[in-house]
Amino acid sequence: MTESRSVWGVGLTTIAGDGTVLDAWYSALGTGTAPAEESTAAAAALQQDARPDERRNVTVEVVQLGIDLDTAPSSTADAYLRLHALSHLLVRPNDLNLDGIFGHLPNVAWTNAGPVHPDDAARLRPALQRAGIQVQGLDKFPRLTDYLQPTGVRIADASRVRLGAYLSPGTTVMHEGFVNFNAGTLGASMVEGRISQGVIVGDGSDIGGGSSIMGTLSGGGTHRVSIGARTLLGANAGIGISLGDDCVVEAGLYVTAGTKIVLADGPTTADGGKKTVKGAELSGQDGLLFRRNSLSGAVEAVRRAGVGVTLNEALHA
Repeated sequence: MTESRSVWGVGLTTIAGDGTVLDAWYSALGTGTAPAEESTAAAAALQQDARPDERRNVTVEVVQLGIDLDTAPSSTADAYLRLHALSHLLVRPNDLNLDGIFGHLPNVAWTNAGPVHPDDAARLRPALQRAGIQVQGLDKFPRLTDYLQPTGVRIADASRVRLGAYLSPGTTVMHEGFVNFNAGTLGASMVEGRISQGVIVGDGSDIGGGSSIMGTLSGGGTHRVSIGARTLLGANAGIGISLGDDCVVEAGLYVTAGTKIVLADGPTTADGGKKTVKGAELSGQDGLLFRRNSLSGAVEAVRRAGVGVTLNEALHA
């Protein structure tokens, strides 16, 4: 592995009674090779927390790991280090190998006391309740804020942002906003809709309430959608194509690669109409307004002059 394409971490891993590795939390991590003194000191500081927890039927152990970002994950601890690297902004979404990551992430009963094996959560339910331990979710991915608090970021509902989300300072994720792993924002952005796996959003853009962006985890799609800077995805709108800088998709409009779009301000064709193209032909272009003609019902694209949306700075400080 090369220095620029490797990551190291020192932390704690949780192991269930049957030997299943449930998670790993890294208190110290960085790119390249771990500095010997820093790594040793971090491991020593964590030894006091490496102990069994009989309530959850788990054992917590110190973990030290170095990985090559260009190779596929090889273990649960490896997978978690990649997710940490994304959320600590050490590597951008889509810039590391995540092939087969789901196979290394077991389903976990996430509780307010830490991860529990789902079978143990069911078996130990009375004892867990007496200890005030509640199951908050059953999933492969934990909440981002259970592992770190990103600097300069607001997250209104922690359950809607997964570990592995890449959130740049100045980003605000409102209550209905959702950010998956290996996805996120490259600058100060407003997120009130869904940012799916693999999607990146540029600086100053606004993902409107109830809006949706297609990812690549299901449905057979391979195009990794991106949104440029100062772009607005209107409320309840959606896209399956990329948007460039200074674009707007009007509220309620869903634009996919196959959507037939009329170039409303383009030249007139021989038959007196306007040229129609598929959405894929406009993918990634700057300065476009996508709208639905309220009379004909046709989806139209027109060129926009100047810059796109301007966020309220008071909400992103």
